[in-house]
Amino acid sequence: MGVDTGAGAAVAAGVPGSRAADGLQRHGLDREVFRAIAAARGGPRAVRLLRAGQVSKRALLLLALRRALPAGEKAFAEAYAELGALRSTDRAGWEQVLLRPELDAWAADCLRALAAGRAAPLAVLGEFVRGGPAGEPVPLECDGLHWTPVIDHVGPRRAGYGRPVAGPLSEVELAQWHAMLAQAWRILVRRHRPHAEAVAACVSTLVPLHPAPDGSAVSAAARRAYGAVATSLPAEPVLLALALVHEFLHVQLGALLDLVPLHHPNGAAVYHAPWRPDLRPVGALLQGTYAHLGVADFWRGELAAGAPGGARAEREHVRWRAHTGAAVGTLAACGELTPSGLEFTEEIARTVREFG
Repeated sequence: MGVDTGAGAAVAAGVPGSRAADGLQRHGLDREVFRAIAAARGGPRAVRLLRAGQVSKRALLLLALRRALPAGEKAFAEAYAELGALRSTDRAGWEQVLLRPELDAWAADCLRALAAGRAAPLAVLGEFVRGGPAGEPVPLECDGLHWTPVIDHVGPRRAGYGRPVAGPLSEVELAQWHAMLAQAWRILVRRHRPHAEAVAACVSTLVPLHPAPDGSAVSAAARRAYGAVATSLPAEPVLLALALVHEFLHVQLGALLDLVPLHHPNGAAVYHAPWRPDLRPVGALLQGTYAHLGVADFWRGELAAGAPGGARAEREHVRWRAHTGAAVGTLAACGELTPSGLEFTEEIARTVREFG
């Protein structure tokens, strides 16, 4: 994908629907949407644009695999042909296959294996095309806003989260997930509706994790698993609602980075993150800063809604507002951001100032 810049574009890999000289479709974000994403306020409109970029990315990965197929490889070719036919007859179904969170990492791993002359599990494409998402769908509704994530507790390719995945879950454990998710969804919809709308538009899959060794809840997002949030069940639904906002923003930033380079390739881990004891490279610091903007905003929303636990909400909001402000200052001065990255961090800084 190429990069266009212009008076109407923030920075983008072209304009939706247009074609460049190489024949590839281009995707773009205008400045208004770009800045809204930076402020953690992109909403469903931004999700739709970033989702389209993910569809194109995955289609290109599969095309590259088809072109790299070893002689005599039939299973992948047959599944690829089925997927092409699905695109003609059921565009939504075609996109659903491409947006399976596990497909991105699987396709990239296959390409690396073929490039190194190793065998690759190419027949897995048939599983993606012919089978639905693994796991348990959870239909949720509150005040007219619907969300039906799948709890993937059995899928064989749940990886990249940096934490041990849990499952298969028992019926009792699944019931606990259903109950906690329903409560967390009500909190999001009624006290953080803009975040709830974005989560519903983007997150299709929840991957259960084991809690930390000390029993505390953990959550994560994988760079190559768009649409998935991994988490253990916390002690209370407000913390699950917070985890969904936090990890959704990691997912959203990853999708944006596939279209718009915000920083130069990671160098040494030399930057202090206020929420960690270890130094971080620029990309990790940007991810953490952006996600913690959402954390500060979440607690701000709890305060504004007069939710129970107001003292905790105020304490957490002040803490994460200060941490995010300090980290965005480090990013602005690091010299490793692109012009778009500087614009992105300036918008984060402006949003943090508004919180004050």
